[in-house]
Amino acid sequence: MVRKSIFCVMIAILSVLLVACGGSSSSSSDAEETTVVGDDIEGATELTFWTFAGQHVDLFEDAAIAWNEEFPDRPIKLVAETYPFDQMHNNLLLALQSGSGAPDLADIEVSRFPNYLQGVPQLLPMNEHVDPVIDKFVEARFTLYSKDGSFYGMPTHVGASVMYYNTEILDEAGVDVESINTWDDFVEAGKQVVENTGKQMITVDTDDHLPLQQLISQNGSDFFDSNGNLILDDEKNIEVLQFLHDLVHVHEIAELTPGGHPHAEEYYAYMNDGNVAALAMPIWYMGRFIDNMPDLDGKITIQPLPAWEEGGFRSAGMGGTGTVVTNQTEHEELAKDFLAYAKLTERANEKLWTILGFDPPRWDVWDNDVFQEDNPFYQYFGDNIFEVLLDVRDEINSINITPHTPTVANEITTNVLNEVLRQKSDTAEEALKKAQEAVESNMQE
Repeated sequence: MVRKSIFCVMIAILSVLLVACGGSSSSSSDAEETTVVGDDIEGATELTFWTFAGQHVDLFEDAAIAWNEEFPDRPIKLVAETYPFDQMHNNLLLALQSGSGAPDLADIEVSRFPNYLQGVPQLLPMNEHVDPVIDKFVEARFTLYSKDGSFYGMPTHVGASVMYYNTEILDEAGVDVESINTWDDFVEAGKQVVENTGKQMITVDTDDHLPLQQLISQNGSDFFDSNGNLILDDEKNIEVLQFLHDLVHVHEIAELTPGGHPHAEEYYAYMNDGNVAALAMPIWYMGRFIDNMPDLDGKITIQPLPAWEEGGFRSAGMGGTGTVVTNQTEHEELAKDFLAYAKLTERANEKLWTILGFDPPRWDVWDNDVFQEDNPFYQYFGDNIFEVLLDVRDEINSINITPHTPTVANEITTNVLNEVLRQKSDTAEEALKKAQEAVESNMQE
């Protein structure tokens, strides 16, 4: 729920949750999984870490082991607790607002992060660690987790959007992937694919706002401007939505995505059978190919997104998690130093790739030796992954997330995409203007 009364409602809901838990905060017994590192080290200082993503624990476990080896005079006992997504975010918000029960460190998903920046943030700024190295990072990823010049969340990946091309289909169609530089080129290549293979160039999603938002961001716009003002009906947004409509209904080189979105089992099966030549998604989608589309192994190449115009941006940054130090920690210096070690160092960013398979936000490590070592991603997609990322690293706009972002996402997936792409009852302009009015009304309640 994202209205002006969000925090009052949240407090009421969370109070019920915490009463059910029988205390003022979650304990290890409430966690789905608890991992402890360093409990055998005498004199180790305990730091607690909450996350909603079990695989993130692997990163911090590795960091804690390495920290204790490198800094034996400052050992830590890391207690990492994994909770369900909503439970973790809800309990963390209430703990911070009530003044007790919060962990030392926590992961906060990007769409929830604005909730923790309301008023005076109950998080500790990390500027003393970020400022000296920010020129080595994709800076837009820090902007997501900042307020008034203070950096609170340490990013987990770039989330750089790329185009995944099925080279088997393009070769059959006689299309050179290197010739696709703009979206106009993409349309022409798509016509060639349809004519020569009878297959589709791409699918267009109806149940997920992210694929639309990444193209809007690439086009220099967003759902909200930098001041938090709603700009759903911006001309650039209309242009992108109209383009997606035209791919299906005018150019006839696309069809609506089976299952409605690129994470649906129907889509995995359809793509795996070799029915579609291209997919635009962030680099973190690589794992979806490996896990769900084994028959495309060796057939998919990664390239920058086509630009909206010559010289335009060819990527966008989507998704994310910011790791924070809360103001309830009793070990501020140690918690900050450890978080910087786990997220900002060269070693940390190498581990984001080798442990999690994420595109690390520190771009100056992308040509390090570890990124050249053979692994399942290179075996599946080829060895140009980081060449592409280096090529587009300065072409990633920051997206603006507000407490009303979930309302916008719901409006887009419930009404806008359905009206424009499925029913064809509204033009892109009509649908986005209606959505603007609907969300504005919700924001005023």
